[in-house]
Amino acid sequence: MVTCGPSSGRVVSSCDVCVPRWPCVVFDLDGTVVNTIPLIIASYRHAMDTVLGETPTDDEARGWIGQTLYDTFHRLHPSHAQELIDTYIAWNLEHLPELIEQFPGIPGMLDGLAAAGVLTGVATSKRRTSAEVSLQHADLAGRLPVTVAMDDTAVHKPHPEPLLLAVARLGGRPGDSAYVGDAVVDILAAKAAGMASIAVSWGAADRDALAAAQPDYLVDTVADLQGVLLP
Repeated sequence: MVTCGPSSGRVVSSCDVCVPRWPCVVFDLDGTVVNTIPLIIASYRHAMDTVLGETPTDDEARGWIGQTLYDTFHRLHPSHAQELIDTYIAWNLEHLPELIEQFPGIPGMLDGLAAAGVLTGVATSKRRTSAEVSLQHADLAGRLPVTVAMDDTAVHKPHPEPLLLAVARLGGRPGDSAYVGDAVVDILAAKAAGMASIAVSWGAADRDALAAAQPDYLVDTVADLQGVLLP
């Protein structure tokens, strides 16, 4: 594993002409290219308080990020799962415009990848409608397509199928592609798909947990990520 950022002492320098390390790069959405973490935590808290009369801690809700709502709620509260899902989605979409945030530097990095000819897309556990609305509000809709959403596969991360489908739709090959995510399930899915795994520490998961999953790269800033993708 290569680490980049304050803990490693590595400095990523700018370059006039950058050659991409991988011709195809797929990104996770929540907590990776768009800061939806406060929105997701608040949505979980609202849904569970409304339906069950109990409220998860922020750390508990963070631990569910990266998994589908269906998997999370059917595992935790199978008898109330659909009501929880419906309540979560309604509140999430209503409050998305006010709670979503852009990660500084992401738009410029995506522009740099496009200029270098890199094929890019999103593979997310989010429903397609929610994913597309999130990208629109983060001003990324024209830069990054939702290649694979929850609706597109029967199984989800950490299973590799969403990533493999995304690479195929982009016209790439798994061995020449990388997946970027902020959760342990992202790293596991990338490894299972035969793709390079890049973990970012600015999202939902604890940095130590990400390191323990042994991604190929672990980065702490968007500049570090750009340095890995466009060395």
